[in-house]
Amino acid sequence: QVQLEESGGGLVQAGGSLRLSCAASGRSFSRYTMGWFRQAPGKERELIAAISWMSGGQTYYADSVKGRFTISRDTAENTVYLQMDSLKPEDTAVYYCAADRSAFSLTIRKTADDYNYWGQGTQVTVSS
Repeated sequence: QVQLEESGGGLVQAGGSLRLSCAASGRSFSRYTMGWFRQAPGKERELIAAISWMSGGQTYYADSVKGRFTISRDTAENTVYLQMDSLKPEDTAVYYCAADRSAFSLTIRKTADDYNYWGQGTQVTVSS
């Protein structure tokens, strides 16, 4: 059974940091682009960071998190991380990790429909 499990969420003050982890089991995702999405109440789920399967790890960041968040992956551990620094109240959301629908994708795709394995989500709350 394929599973993605996020951890590391919680409550933090503005300006603080959190590190999210996404552990995959049931299969290797070493040949898949992995993404972090978030969904705030009343808003659509949006891709905020993604990392390619390719050597060198091409990355994508949404403008709202660029310069503050860093995505990385440990292929041997089948785990993806999201380091979140300088957190703001507007970062409050449920954060999900997801795997691209297709292996060996040459581009980083940005819509939720392009990803078909999802974790259950982890809540991040940033207080002002």
